[in-house]
Amino acid sequence: MRAARIVTCGEPPVVADCPDPEPGPGESLVRVLAAPITPLDLLCASGTSYFGTPATPYVPGVQGVGTADDGRLVWFPTRAGMAPGDGSMAELARVPAADLVELPAGADPVAVAALGLSAVAAYQALTWRGELAAGEQVLVLGAGGAVGQAAVQLARVHGARRVVAAARSAAARERAAEAGADAVVALDAADDVAGLAARLTAACDGPVDLVLDPLYGVPAAAAARTLRAGGRLVNLGGSAGETSPLDSSTLRGRSLRVLGYTNNELTGEQRAAAMGHVASLALEGRLHVTHERVPLADAATAWHRQSTGATSGRLVLTP
Repeated sequence: MRAARIVTCGEPPVVADCPDPEPGPGESLVRVLAAPITPLDLLCASGTSYFGTPATPYVPGVQGVGTADDGRLVWFPTRAGMAPGDGSMAELARVPAADLVELPAGADPVAVAALGLSAVAAYQALTWRGELAAGEQVLVLGAGGAVGQAAVQLARVHGARRVVAAARSAAARERAAEAGADAVVALDAADDVAGLAARLTAACDGPVDLVLDPLYGVPAAAAARTLRAGGRLVNLGGSAGETSPLDSSTLRGRSLRVLGYTNNELTGEQRAAAMGHVASLALEGRLHVTHERVPLADAATAWHRQSTGATSGRLVLTP
């Protein structure tokens, strides 16, 4: 089979011929149709993640969509880069049968792969961790990324009365608007908490009930000031900073709840149910993130583009 392999941590993968994987007891051999390049793939392959330095060479790809050996169209996760073993960026992948999530007939493999765990995170952070209720106002930070785009749409699907988005670049703000945000606020690296909080508040229709935050840093501290008494902020990333100047008076004065979220907390059953929900919404045309199909043969170039932000959306490798 052809596969993209990380030979040296910190370098793009090299596409080469490799032996076909041999499934063991309880495993399925999946013919891969779509494998997204995600931030987690890039982090693991950098050799600097909290999972440790992966043994090389290995095939990256923490998720994918393909055809199982029984003919079913399935989504599947892997531990590539986090534990020994290969991932989805190959023509074939060896996957525990219990981890396969059957997709609805007619689902687009590339569209589902682009959504994948990013949409699962947005869905679970909003509804499970954030306890989104019908009629609430939601503020989504980093709304131009895959998580943010999905969150804007999922908040609407699950009853939010108003969804306000915030994103940095003009292209990211355009993606947030296309996802259905009622208002979009510009973020800037030079933002101070008070100034950004004022802009966010002006875009909202009264106090916010729930903030979805994949950024942390100054944006999280500013967004907290838009929340009502007892409001919730769910953090699921730190791309704007590993620390945040969230002041005690805001936190205590409004009795806010600041909650953390990670997909790693999900049970296999929760993950499968969430992925099934995401795939069904995608098939109905109610959930979509900007993405681009790239041949597996061009994995190295695609990896570089995704890691440097030289793309308008999620890149998905296909055979």
